[in-house]
Amino acid sequence: MSASTFEPERYELHAGPRYSFRPSRREVLRALGGGLLVVCIVRDLAAQESGRGGRREERDEADTIGAWLHVGASGEITAFSGKAEVGQNARTSMAQVVAEELRVSIEAVRVVMGDTRLTPYDRGTFGSRTTPALVPRLRRAAAAAREMLAREAAARWGVERASLEVAGGRVLEPGGRSASFGELTEGRELVENVADDAPTTAPADWQVCGKAARKVDGRSLVTGGHRFASDVVRPEMLHGVVLRPPAAGARQTRVNTTAAAATPGVVVVQDGDFVGVAAPDEHAARRALAAVEAEWETAPQVSHRELFEHLRETAVDSSRGGRSRQSTGSVDRALGSAERRLAETYTVAYIAHAPLEPRAAVAEWSDGKLAVWTGTQRPFGVRSELAEAFGLAEDDVHVVVPDTGSGYGGKHTGEAALEAARLARAAGRPVKVVWTREEEFTSAYLRPAGLIDVESGFAADGTIGAWRFHNYNSGSSALEPTYSFANTDLRFLRCDAPLRQGSYRALAATANHFARETHLDEVARALGLDPLALRLANLEDGRQIAVLEAAAGRFGWGSEPIEGRGVGLACGFEKGGYVATCAEVSLDRRDGIRVERLMSAFECGAILNLDGLENQVTGAVIQGLGGALFEAIEFEGGKVLNPRFSAYRVPRFGDVPFVETVLVDRPDLPSEGAGEAPIVAVAPAIGNAIFDLTGERRRGLPLLA
Repeated sequence: MSASTFEPERYELHAGPRYSFRPSRREVLRALGGGLLVVCIVRDLAAQESGRGGRREERDEADTIGAWLHVGASGEITAFSGKAEVGQNARTSMAQVVAEELRVSIEAVRVVMGDTRLTPYDRGTFGSRTTPALVPRLRRAAAAAREMLAREAAARWGVERASLEVAGGRVLEPGGRSASFGELTEGRELVENVADDAPTTAPADWQVCGKAARKVDGRSLVTGGHRFASDVVRPEMLHGVVLRPPAAGARQTRVNTTAAAATPGVVVVQDGDFVGVAAPDEHAARRALAAVEAEWETAPQVSHRELFEHLRETAVDSSRGGRSRQSTGSVDRALGSAERRLAETYTVAYIAHAPLEPRAAVAEWSDGKLAVWTGTQRPFGVRSELAEAFGLAEDDVHVVVPDTGSGYGGKHTGEAALEAARLARAAGRPVKVVWTREEEFTSAYLRPAGLIDVESGFAADGTIGAWRFHNYNSGSSALEPTYSFANTDLRFLRCDAPLRQGSYRALAATANHFARETHLDEVARALGLDPLALRLANLEDGRQIAVLEAAAGRFGWGSEPIEGRGVGLACGFEKGGYVATCAEVSLDRRDGIRVERLMSAFECGAILNLDGLENQVTGAVIQGLGGALFEAIEFEGGKVLNPRFSAYRVPRFGDVPFVETVLVDRPDLPSEGAGEAPIVAVAPAIGNAIFDLTGERRRGLPLLA
């Protein structure tokens, strides 16, 4: 049984609302067919994953289940996680750590993810939290399972546990006796609760982790056999489409569905402002939707040309500390006594997530209960949305997340699931809704646009004594630098956002690093200093220094310049990862600026999977190239003007430069996530290289606008 052919119908686990876990562990084990069930206990799960303390009533034992692992009577090993696989290759790293601790091959481990009936509660797949938060729990559960199996064998044979070895799915005795995991668990009901601090294998002794591992189900992915959310098919399924407003904020004033309802085989649903149709195929559904007569009322709105002025005018400094406002020393006093001062403003445009797979969902009702297959980063969050929308108990909603074709922070919400469920309830049959590319651009939320004011005071040697940094609208992530500036005033100001906005890979860290690293380059140029030397002069963080020096060394920073080329660098930190990126650009008379080379050094603690990590870094760098050079949503009157790839440019094969990655392994540190940090230094490195080549400072993203 491969991970891609896993049949959830074999299991009847249940993870209830919020953090609850019911029925009892014994009942769960019986539903799994006996064997060994190991549950990892995590104290204050809400506080650990959200960054805040959970309410006292949530802090009972039911709240503390982080992961569970099952070893079946036939020896099969299955790990269960509420995370979703959206292309980040989490399934492989989970399989690796379980295989490491149970002393088996990766192929012997199956990982079940993103199923609200089978897996423990999880807040969602975001924030690069899978590796630092979930992976250690699975590791501890697997280590506990290994020891429990070894103790079971020792008791049977009347020997000491220390004399036994675990390898290849068996417990071995030096004298020749051995027993498979299945033999040790057959006919048994064994439950082990393991604390979050249970001992595990040290990185120095890793045999499976820390090396390159082939992607789980890689063959089915490259041969086209793998099934994603949009591939789900249910018996007698209809296809649904939904009427969309012509512009953000448009209000429906009249709708007539008579002609659409008269179409044979079509089900029309009108529920308040929601209007949708379901038909035997998508083409029939869209023809019926085109027959719906609708009138809308719109109001004057800001366009992309007025965006940044609007953000500044509507800003509200509502911060009261925390990540939104931080200060050290006295910036005003330090600015007043500084030898030199510099003040500039930087901007970032709205951009779209542009996932490979648009939103998709299939909904099916049965006996008043709802099952939904959908591509989302928050299976349990979508379950809550569905339960609330239809007045159901969360126990009566089952959300399954098949592997999903990317999310980038854009699939936290359950719009497609809600739409499919509404249509399916009216039709009395399963309904599939798959958003078009244009719907992704116009109806999904965007990465927030932002305006950032930076003012610095510094000495002739490049030491920065004053740093004022105010972000308007784009967010507070990475507001605090890794640099040791003596006096700082860091602030995030909320603004009136004209378009729907939300999470995007690395959140506001990309905007904040662009402004910070561009400004530092401006300081260095103003003083005639080397940009690398200026950064090192203001850094005390050893990990940041290490990646900066590694990137510069591999890139050849400071070597004889190549005629017709410009170079730039940038560095930063986000979500536990340290990055430094060097860029080389050229100027072509026909094509204009071209990025020739991008070299990134990255460190996120102990490396679990060399190939997986390098792929994450490379993918982030290429995605960052789009936001740096081209990507920007154009809008007017609440309407997106470039809602298709022919008008909204993402990186194409011809745009991709030579990309190189240096991975800095720190086995002495816990493993952190790598999905977000590598993207943050791409844009400023390119912008700084453009200045080096042309002498023109570009302070807005995209750089080639």
